[in-house]
Amino acid sequence: MIAARTHRGLAAAFIAAALAFVGAGCASDPTAGYAAVSTFSEDIRTIAIPIATNETFVRDVEFDLTDALIKEIEARTSWKVVGMARADTVLSAQIRRVDLDQVSKSPVTGLGQEVLVRVTIDFQWKDFRNDATLAERRDFAGQRMFDPSRPTGERVELGRMAVVQLLARDIVDVMRTAW
Repeated sequence: MIAARTHRGLAAAFIAAALAFVGAGCASDPTAGYAAVSTFSEDIRTIAIPIATNETFVRDVEFDLTDALIKEIEARTSWKVVGMARADTVLSAQIRRVDLDQVSKSPVTGLGQEVLVRVTIDFQWKDFRNDATLAERRDFAGQRMFDPSRPTGERVELGRMAVVQLLARDIVDVMRTAW
């Protein structure tokens, strides 16, 4: 009976100390330390994302990138993706290059064992309300590896999807407010 009270008392003390520790470390302003508020701009409510332009001969990568951007923005921010007519801001992207680089060869067949997919893009995020450029990057690149050799036999589309998802994550990271 006494042991149960002691355990309850220790648990309550531990919880109180943890809450005090967490509360002391958080700030209402992200520039003043850890904060429990969003690092994405609260005055932006909607964003338009037109289909990316593709300057390469690789088909459908523009649709994959646009889809990944929409999903990443709606999953990580409070912004809603809408059409151009209703949007506060617009995020446009241009795919400049899609490269495949062989990293290693199979010692048995001499065929590519590990291949690196690199996608290079330009993107611009503009505010329709005041025509200001919120973020812009040139030659923004991401890369991922895939293994086309046996036994895995991964297709190039797997590597391409991985790199556009990485690019979408990185672009949304750039869209954070200064903190």
